[in-house]
Amino acid sequence: MMNKIDMNDFKAPEGWDVATDKKSISKQFKFKDFNEAWSFMNRVALKAESMNHHPEWFNVYNKVDITLTTHDVEGLSDLDVKLAEAIEAFV
Repeated sequence: MMNKIDMNDFKAPEGWDVATDKKSISKQFKFKDFNEAWSFMNRVALKAESMNHHPEWFNVYNKVDITLTTHDVEGLSDLDVKLAEAIEAFV
């Protein structure tokens, strides 16, 4: 079950930026090299799959940009926050 977040009271997880339209949060992660970035993406992918909630992401060499949003609620949901917190545990 997902719940849309009331953006009036929302504080993004530390280091995550709220989009200007307030429908997503994003963060860029930097790693030593491509292998570390890819390993991180694998861990995130497995967690996302287990949650059935998948990030929008982009990778170039040692950088991974992640955006989280919930299309079903046309904005942020509690799943976005839970996935962001899980992602932080992988860093």
